[in-house]
Amino acid sequence: MREIELITPGSFQNENHWYPKALNATIHPMVNFFLNLTTERIINRYCHLHPKVDKDKLEELLSYQCSYFLWSGADLINSTSAEGKRQMVVIENNSCPSGQKSMPLMDDHQEEGTYRLLIERAFIPFLKTKKGEAKIEGKVAVFYDKNYMENSGYAAVIADVLEDDVFLVPFFNLETNDHVRIENSLFQIKWENEWITLRGIFRYVTQRPWNRIPITSKTKIFNPIVTCLSGGRNKMVATKAYDLFNSEIEPFGLKINIPETIWDVSKNEVPLWVKKLGGHAVVKIPYSNAGQGVFTITNKQELEDFMSLSIDYERFIVQSLIGNYQWSSTSSKGKFYHVGTLPDKKGNTYVSDLRMMVCNTSKGIRPLCTYARRSAAPLSNTLKGGDDSWSMLGTNLSVKLGPNEWSSDTNRLLLMDRRDFNKLGIGLDDLIEAYIQTVLSTIAIDKMAINLFTSKKKFRIKLFRSLNNDDTLLNELYL
Repeated sequence: MREIELITPGSFQNENHWYPKALNATIHPMVNFFLNLTTERIINRYCHLHPKVDKDKLEELLSYQCSYFLWSGADLINSTSAEGKRQMVVIENNSCPSGQKSMPLMDDHQEEGTYRLLIERAFIPFLKTKKGEAKIEGKVAVFYDKNYMENSGYAAVIADVLEDDVFLVPFFNLETNDHVRIENSLFQIKWENEWITLRGIFRYVTQRPWNRIPITSKTKIFNPIVTCLSGGRNKMVATKAYDLFNSEIEPFGLKINIPETIWDVSKNEVPLWVKKLGGHAVVKIPYSNAGQGVFTITNKQELEDFMSLSIDYERFIVQSLIGNYQWSSTSSKGKFYHVGTLPDKKGNTYVSDLRMMVCNTSKGIRPLCTYARRSAAPLSNTLKGGDDSWSMLGTNLSVKLGPNEWSSDTNRLLLMDRRDFNKLGIGLDDLIEAYIQTVLSTIAIDKMAINLFTSKKKFRIKLFRSLNNDDTLLNELYL
């Protein structure tokens, strides 16, 4: 297990915080152009292509100030129908997302890249004492349970911006973690036999973070745990958040695009819902991430393999499967299938997804960085009985080696550079659509987080239970 590290100002070194293939990549001009578009131009373009969208409402939403969900990253699929209706579909929106190590520099003279943009735009304003808050004296730390490459980068940038030392603190699931304690609702870390109080934590703790970080704390936590529970690491509540928010924005011509989803499904019910979706579906453990706990079902064997698993949690979600046209789910929304990458020299098309990272700023929710991933195996036109559908549909790069040990399959990483971007077959309008879908899903989760607190900032556990009645999860919560 890693030890706590003291990160000093001036310690940021590019080669430590980017994948080698991204370190010297040149950003694609279209992606750079998109990331520098003003909100006004984005709104004008989007409303021109979607004339039924209420322009004033869209402006209001893009100017939205998040209360809790200050930093998010949505995973989106570029899909289409047989009639050629293309849309970006939100698969999930992640609290405390990865992505910086895959993002080429937007400006060669800004060597800390979008690491610094996130810290300056969102984290530093979050740290400031606001009206009515008691000022907390203490240090700042970055807590992490994976992705050391990015988190050490964040710590170095925070040290530079604050002009002060920052602690880089490992905080793994199912470890003793006796180097961390909470006294009077304040986090403290043990450094050189002394307990040091923390006034702020930049959090990249993603594996069941609610079992060791309390929902409320005097130490400011970016993002707070409620963002995970309200949808950022909880697919069950996220789906309900999207449904509630869609009912609010649909009169204005806007909608979060998600696969057809059945929630609160017990394990015994899964085969029934898979059958209803035509025998093709995706089953998810709602609280897993990094590609874990997702099961694509396209044949009897894959369903039997899922049913034979021993899983701690009691509730699941079942979604329509987006595959090839010949073997996608037929849902009430019709049949959608992957656009996929442009065919390679062998004629193979691969499933790909797009990660769009955004953050809260003084002017609303703004895009920060983006990258893409592709599947391991090409998309087949027809399925045979023994085909492994996950190899064709799964895009996540994380590889779990042990309980708290991870690797990454960077061979499938697609950068937003001059070489890889062209393989995706997307354009400027697709990037704008992905951004707006990310913003809408972020707001939906933030609104759910707001609803989970009383006016006195007390967590509404009864409401949460009604939204997510899974005793295993509820027993994990650090209340």
